[in-house]
Amino acid sequence: MKDFIKYVFATVTGIVVFFLIMGILFVISLVGLAASSASSVPVEKNSVFTLMLSGTVEERASEDIVGQLTGQVSENMGLDDIINSIKKAKDNEDIKGIYLESGLFSIDTPASAHAIREALLDFKKSGKWIVAYGDSYTQTAYYICSVADKVYLNPQGMIDWHGLAANPYFLKDLLAKFGVKYQLCKVGKYKSAPEMMTADQMSEPNREQVTAYITGIWKVMLKDVADSRKIPVDSLNAYADRFIALADQPDLVKMKMVDKLLYTDEVKGEIKKMLKIDADDDIPQLSLSDMISVKGKKEKGEKIAIYYAYGDIVDSETASLVEEEHSIVATTVCKDLEKLANDDDVKAVVLRVNSPGGSAYASEQIWHSVMSLKAKKPVVVSMGGYAASGGYYISCAANYIYTEPTTITGSIGIFGMFPDFSGLLTEKLGVKFDEVKTNKHAAFGTVARPFNEEELSMLDQYIGRGYELFRKRVADGRKLSVDAVEEIAQGRVWLGNDALGIKLVDAIGSLDDAVKKAAQLAKVEEFKTEAYPAPIDWFEQIMNQTKGGNYLDEQMRATLGEYYEPFRYIKHINKQSAIQARLPYFLHIN
Repeated sequence: MKDFIKYVFATVTGIVVFFLIMGILFVISLVGLAASSASSVPVEKNSVFTLMLSGTVEERASEDIVGQLTGQVSENMGLDDIINSIKKAKDNEDIKGIYLESGLFSIDTPASAHAIREALLDFKKSGKWIVAYGDSYTQTAYYICSVADKVYLNPQGMIDWHGLAANPYFLKDLLAKFGVKYQLCKVGKYKSAPEMMTADQMSEPNREQVTAYITGIWKVMLKDVADSRKIPVDSLNAYADRFIALADQPDLVKMKMVDKLLYTDEVKGEIKKMLKIDADDDIPQLSLSDMISVKGKKEKGEKIAIYYAYGDIVDSETASLVEEEHSIVATTVCKDLEKLANDDDVKAVVLRVNSPGGSAYASEQIWHSVMSLKAKKPVVVSMGGYAASGGYYISCAANYIYTEPTTITGSIGIFGMFPDFSGLLTEKLGVKFDEVKTNKHAAFGTVARPFNEEELSMLDQYIGRGYELFRKRVADGRKLSVDAVEEIAQGRVWLGNDALGIKLVDAIGSLDDAVKKAAQLAKVEEFKTEAYPAPIDWFEQIMNQTKGGNYLDEQMRATLGEYYEPFRYIKHINKQSAIQARLPYFLHIN
């Protein structure tokens, strides 16, 4: 018995010691990761910034400590990190050029691709070079890489250059198979978001506006590539019609789409020539993660805050379509903006908006916070890929609005979609209902039946009042009459270039332009910027793992591709606010 107790005690002691050692190693790993992320990366002379165009570009990416520890690191890149790294490469005298390499590349909006391209053009003003190479180029990757001094392609590679198309989803018939349908109340003939759930094809007003903005985006892409590659716009259009992705590679050189056909090792030789180093010398390279840790120019002066508001606009965290994805949570954003308003060190705020909209109620709450902030200091909006519907609602109160030329904005309209599950319950599942009530509308919103005509009329009036309020917010913010807003409202989506002419925005420009304008309005000559909200620290990331991780969601997205969006919508259908100010749910432009 004594031996048994001795062995049990030794086993338990061994297990405790093992977990203690593992815990210590885990803490050491965390400390090491935190220290490495905080340290500055040195830059060797004659270095090259290597920017791999692969993975997914989001508005803002945060460091995933848990992913680094588990090996489940996502390939997501932050647009802010990319643009800031290009700026640092421009200012660093030891970095001689940028090497772009095209891979499997996905970017959320044409405006984000345009922003990267503009940053690269600005880099070239320093007199430094850019070289691009790809085994193949997606259309978006080629659009960005066309800015390079030299564009190289693998001798067996391809360039996907085909034009733009929009492919909206319609789930009405799918839902009908389960006995589910939607009842709709909306204001605005162009307000097309509900069509996905209530129609089986595009309405004519929607087809009109989609045609207008994808044509506008394509014109911008054509002009930019034509200017960089010295190819006539007519020729680029002809190449798209011929679907040159299947063209013979030497013909791509004749078309001037690329400069030369080279293998990877041959590209290295070309770069070594540009660096004026020997063929057997190594090329000092800096990746995007390296550049994030490279010290930039030291800023001094007064503080200009850049507040990032991107994703769906929701009332609370539990209302997000997918909890792991970033959302503009009204309760959080309102508190953050109040803190910025009361922070005497912050002289002005740039609100970076990239949102297709969402909850109308949440949009109104954020609008109120922007107004309160504006009463104390200047507010300038910088529009990203989207600033539409609710995204425009929260923007319209600003002192000044900048947009990218291909930003999708406007969509001043509102709607309510109300799911009717009575068919599922009664016809498919055999559930029976009866009713007893004390008042006429006591059963308003019951799952037992759809809304009747009187109830729908009441909802229409409610939605109408919401639209009138939205329209007035725009009129007041943009100093327009309500009638003038009505002419450009009705849920109509506008491209940034077009929004300028109808006074929805003040200027075409980048985030940098918005920061300079904010400093000017605040009468500040020297300034430094600080991004908000602050990144989540490593301890909070670990604590938040109980809510579910992004990695599984990213794998689902990678597996399902373009079919992921309707899947996630149906999965979280019961979490959405019924009253919405937003774009079509999933806007696919390819």
